[in-house]
Amino acid sequence: METILITGVAGFIGYHLAESLIKKGYCVVGIDNINDYYAVDLKYGRLNELGINREDAEQFNQKVDSKIHQDKMIFYRMNLEDQEELPQLFKQYSFSTVVNLAAQAGVRYSIENPMAYGQSNLMGFLNLLECCRHNKVNRLLYATSSSVYGNSSDVPFSTTQNVDNPISLYAATKKANELMAHAYSHLYQIQTIGLRFFTVYGPWGRPDMAMFLFTDAILNHQPLKVFNHGDLSRDFTYIDDIIQGIDKILEDKQTNETYQLYNIGNSKPVQLMDFIKEIEKSTGEKAILEMYPMQAGDVNQTWADVQDLKDKFGYNPHYPVDKGVYNFVQWYKKYYNK
Repeated sequence: METILITGVAGFIGYHLAESLIKKGYCVVGIDNINDYYAVDLKYGRLNELGINREDAEQFNQKVDSKIHQDKMIFYRMNLEDQEELPQLFKQYSFSTVVNLAAQAGVRYSIENPMAYGQSNLMGFLNLLECCRHNKVNRLLYATSSSVYGNSSDVPFSTTQNVDNPISLYAATKKANELMAHAYSHLYQIQTIGLRFFTVYGPWGRPDMAMFLFTDAILNHQPLKVFNHGDLSRDFTYIDDIIQGIDKILEDKQTNETYQLYNIGNSKPVQLMDFIKEIEKSTGEKAILEMYPMQAGDVNQTWADVQDLKDKFGYNPHYPVDKGVYNFVQWYKKYYNK
């Protein structure tokens, strides 16, 4: 049975990927430090869906077996930058593939708390690369971000574009990850595959993302903060399309290229105001809008060119925004008993 390490397994994408891989017969070892960037109850809620007991998972560096999936799902609370515990984990398990989804997230938060990004996104990623190098891991998939494109007006964004002008520290750390991966691929022939995610949303999504913030505000009859006076567009990508893309990459065993980089998005940007209207439809409530100027570090638009991912792996994003929004709203109502 093939064993895959998922870092950030208590996160939004990590949780959904773990569910998918377990169903496909993989053994998943997941790590997460359960930091308090957003409510930890949601992170433990995701782990609970995987059969990981909260009381056990709160202890650092302790093995926790799933009560649902037994030896197909194992969890450790662990810091990615821990230079003692992470190498020990790699020695204990023979990982065929590592999927790095752990990171300090958030564009705006990187302005308030920059040191957290240096520790997790830079030191943590370097520690992971070293572990892959010394333990002969065949393949490393890692999350980068559409934020690396900055305020480029050259749309749709292509991985052939220059991305040397990040406008947030978060984006700079993601660009650094791509460069670090390139160096390790070149020096040690590690196959690294970077995925630039574009505004992922869906059930169990992050509370700091637009989908969650807007739904929460509308259902609780609170003012909804709309930046740049609503003149923004995002390539909103439903979680099932993201997981489908990652699954297809993991299933492909033929490619010999060491360094690869792809956009993974819907490739159909949506105006922010239209997105809000979809949430209003699904909730049956009217949004109370508060208009604000552009936030520091934010970008006007995102739009993914995903043709290379389609050509190479058969990636096929197709989930419509109205259905995706409806699914999230239904999950939110159930989770918060609305």
